[in-house]
Amino acid sequence: MSLHAPPATALKGAPFTVGIVAARYNPALVNALLHTVFEKLTAAGVKGKRITVVRVPGSHEVPVAAQWLAGGRKRDCVIALGVLIGGDTNHHAVVGQSVSHALQQVALTSGTPVINGVILADNLKQAEERCLGAINRGAEFARAALEMAALKRSAGRKS
Repeated sequence: MSLHAPPATALKGAPFTVGIVAARYNPALVNALLHTVFEKLTAAGVKGKRITVVRVPGSHEVPVAAQWLAGGRKRDCVIALGVLIGGDTNHHAVVGQSVSHALQQVALTSGTPVINGVILADNLKQAEERCLGAINRGAEFARAALEMAALKRSAGRKS
């Protein structure tokens, strides 16, 4: 795991429309990510009415909802949020890999950037560090969304 995130860029979010898909599974952790993402987007100037939040049962359902958001009313970016925590089997890793591949496919086929904010952790402590603690992944996901939305616009891709 890298703790060397790229330096934050100052971006004005006012022109952007963002979709967020958040799993309901592991609610305290996902809600913390969602809160931070929403807070960082609005602090950058994205209007609350230009942010669509869709809730789905779990992380495995996130990609299809991300596809709906990316393909329907055009958005500058979509952020996918979920938390998968290891247990006695490798189910979390299998779901995590499947979700990651599906989200990338959504981005490539729709032309809308999709930020993969589905946390894959070996245990609850790791998940808490990334969602509630010192490793602020929610802020990173929001910054990545703003940067990719700006890049999409500068490349001439309108939402």
